Amino acid sequence: MQHFNPEQLKNLYIPPPNSHKGQNGKLMIIGGSHLFHAASLWALTIASKLVDMLFYSSVPENNAIVRELKKEFRNGIVVPRDQIESYIEEAEAVLIGPGMMRTEVRGERGKGKGESLKEINLLEDEGLQSYYLTKYLLEKYPEKKWIIDAGALQMMELEWLKQLNGNVILTPHQGEFERVFSPVIPDLIRNPEKMLKQVQHDIIQKAANEYNATILLKGQKDIVCSPKQCVEISGGNAGMTKGGTGDVLAGLVAALATKNDLWLAATAGSYINKKAGEELYKKVGYYFNASDLAEEIPQVMNTLLVPSNK
Repeated sequence: MQHFNPEQLKNLYIPPPNSHKGQNGKLMIIGGSHLFHAASLWALTIASKLVDMLFYSSVPENNAIVRELKKEFRNGIVVPRDQIESYIEEAEAVLIGPGMMRTEVRGERGKGKGESLKEINLLEDEGLQSYYLTKYLLEKYPEKKWIIDAGALQMMELEWLKQLNGNVILTPHQGEFERVFSPVIPDLIRNPEKMLKQVQHDIIQKAANEYNATILLKGQKDIVCSPKQCVEISGGNAGMTKGGTGDVLAGLVAALATKNDLWLAATAGSYINKKAGEELYKKVGYYFNASDLAEEIPQVMNTLLVPSNK
């Protein structure tokens, strides 16, 4: 399998010196739940350092938390769930899923309960909210760049992806990949341990090709596949197994996707994220968390991307 070539980082968008507010990325983040507060906030933290405008929508208590953090969230707008559509229209990319709930309930699907945002927001089961909100938004805004993570990823129907014309990145870890794709990829049903072997990129690329998506499989070695190609990205360390580091990665990839093509956003985001973990290891060993990672990434990007610092 090919490995990511760091020379491709030269293709990443760099804000021009004469740019003004709003030109350097507009991102919508939809995530969080009454149970999971931090996940969407980690994605928010890193994304707010990269894009000019950030629109954030969660459940009311998460929105309240972010309003308290306004000193760090200067270029963002906290959006109630029933008002997200106008901000999605303005955004260049949408990240949906960090911290959103899933449910094992299947019988409720497809019964027309999610025909409007009002109906969706009235659902008591937050897993069903994840399902219907993801369905509603993907169907209404297929032209947007979508990054689908965590709860939204686990609750979606794969057929929804086919309407997006390739405008989507999926960010599963191995368990999520198997959960989402095992119903449609026989190799995962017959031989799930195959995911641990060298041939796993063939399965991932088969999924990427079938659903016209870019898939970033998170792991000790990240694997990124599109319908046309796959690369492996090594690096990082065991400190990055802590909860929240995947949410940081999703926020980073989504922020990059606002001004870059999705393949570059996924591969460069994975590479930068792992390099940040390596830099933290030099300072504190394995003893860092997701918040530390979000703070380290801009320093790594400055070193990697700014010519005067090379």
